[in-house]
Amino acid sequence: MRQLTIAAARRTALAAQGFADRPPAGAPTARHLKRVYDRTAVMQIDSVNVLTRAHYLPAYSRLGPYDRAAFDRLEHPRRRVFEYWAHMASLSPVEHHPLLRWRMADSRERTWGMIDRIAHQNPGYVEEVRAQIAESGPLTAAQVDPARTGKIRGQMWSWHHGKAAVEWLFRVGEVTSVRRNEQFERVYDLTDRVIPPRVLGTPTPTPMHAQRELLALAARAHGVATARHLRDYYRLRGRHTDRLICELVEDGVLEEVRVRGLAGRWFLHRDARVPRRVERSALLSPFDPLVWERDRTLQLWGCHYRIEIYTPAHKRLHGYYVLPYLLDERIAARVDLKADRAGGVLRVQAAHLEPDSGLEPGYVAARLDGELQRMAGWLGLGDVVVMPRGDLAGHLGRRTPSIS
Repeated sequence: MRQLTIAAARRTALAAQGFADRPPAGAPTARHLKRVYDRTAVMQIDSVNVLTRAHYLPAYSRLGPYDRAAFDRLEHPRRRVFEYWAHMASLSPVEHHPLLRWRMADSRERTWGMIDRIAHQNPGYVEEVRAQIAESGPLTAAQVDPARTGKIRGQMWSWHHGKAAVEWLFRVGEVTSVRRNEQFERVYDLTDRVIPPRVLGTPTPTPMHAQRELLALAARAHGVATARHLRDYYRLRGRHTDRLICELVEDGVLEEVRVRGLAGRWFLHRDARVPRRVERSALLSPFDPLVWERDRTLQLWGCHYRIEIYTPAHKRLHGYYVLPYLLDERIAARVDLKADRAGGVLRVQAAHLEPDSGLEPGYVAARLDGELQRMAGWLGLGDVVVMPRGDLAGHLGRRTPSIS
């Protein structure tokens, strides 16, 4: 059985995610953005906008400053990508739509209490909403039900009946998101008016075949990973996934390998590259596919990374919206960033050196400082302000105000 060092596994993972690709010589184009999707296969969406929307950041980390409007155009009007529940709410290449239809069918079979309650109170309401979208779409949930009739309360949300109905129609695949509007609301329309006919006409694979293909996509995007990591990429569950991974090994898509110093069975994709080095400086979104699976991040980079958005402020260790900083194949630091749009500055709320990176603070700070300036420019912000929080903050070269 082939063996990889942890360092080789790290480089393999970085290459699979596009960090070993040569950066664009000029301004990134739609072709470069498509290449990022080819590498990652999926981009997670998140509503938090303290810095910028999460789905914009992975392309920035790999390409540098680019036109976010060009990224949006891949979804609308070009229809190169579509939104659905892939990892979480995510954008995926439109060709992957058939591979997620089993999840749509599964959603239809599962009991969704909100819809049951609506159906009990108002039989036929969901079909009325579908007919409304068919007649008047594209529509947001608010436009479907301007009066916000009915309330269905959950732990972290409060949905009106119209919102619940369109979300169910979205999950079962009857409607699809055309795009997100300026308020980050989905704009819904009938699926056959959004997904290109060539894709809609593609036969629907069996659930087992679709999940096998999703595991293969996850393996290619990881480069090297355990079964747990592969399942997490598309949030697949069930013992049958182990059998599907074994089939991929038998067919030569995956090779079982050992990663020296790490426990468990690791699988190397047949297209994986193991570069001799990866020289890259990049700020990573908390939702970047490279660090989705926190156990893998700990194993390969020695970084115990957790997002602390939902942690009470007094219990946070590193900050609210913390980005890992990738430098010379290592996660070298973590920075808590905020785009202060009113003040026109990028605020570094805290900066912490990663204790096991093996890199000198001065070197990390010098490289990070350049990345912060570059990100500020991309976001249209004029300066970087570093708050004196964290053991790396004092090494950064930008203006550091006192804490009021």
